[in-house]
Amino acid sequence: MKTPRLNLPEAVARRIPIYYRYFKLLDTDGIERIKSEQLAKLVSIPSATIRRDFSYLGDLGRSGYGYEVSYLIKIFSEVLKTDITTKIAVVGVGNLGRALIEHNFKRNPNLVISCAFDQQPDLIGQTLNTVPVYASDALVDQLQTRQITTAILTVPSEVAQQVSETLISAGVTSILNFAPARLQLPHHINVRYLDLTAELQTLLLFEE
Repeated sequence: MKTPRLNLPEAVARRIPIYYRYFKLLDTDGIERIKSEQLAKLVSIPSATIRRDFSYLGDLGRSGYGYEVSYLIKIFSEVLKTDITTKIAVVGVGNLGRALIEHNFKRNPNLVISCAFDQQPDLIGQTLNTVPVYASDALVDQLQTRQITTAILTVPSEVAQQVSETLISAGVTSILNFAPARLQLPHHINVRYLDLTAELQTLLLFEE
């Protein structure tokens, strides 16, 4: 089997987890094969875009036959590295941080929030959904000890830059930032931004 290429365009990379989630649902429903036109209706992505996205990963299907769901799961699982457990730190245990910890990627057992950090004295030392909450000044030591390289940032915008720099000094290379502020970080750091307010405002632009 050909190893999937990982030099994916940004737009394609964002759709990969969506496809994978639906493949798993199809497999649960006992569906063994699906065509791009059928998948397009499920994921609300044009079939031509789906076929083009899939082409980055090799020859996954046959014309007129479609795609074998079990094979798609195998290929996309390799791309997403679902066989590898990724330990994650949450920095900022406010309402959003706490919600993330309580959910803790229940549908994705390979993603695990294993520790959290905050400055509030009443939170430090607590255990939320089996996740220990440490003081912010313990961040570097804990991340290095636990060998965590992925973090979710849910702190106020005014401290996001400083906190992200501390994360990098601890060995973090991937950051999901919920703060609206754009971070000035080294090019080798993988950063993704998720601004819930902006996403909602964009959604409402299309409301009639």
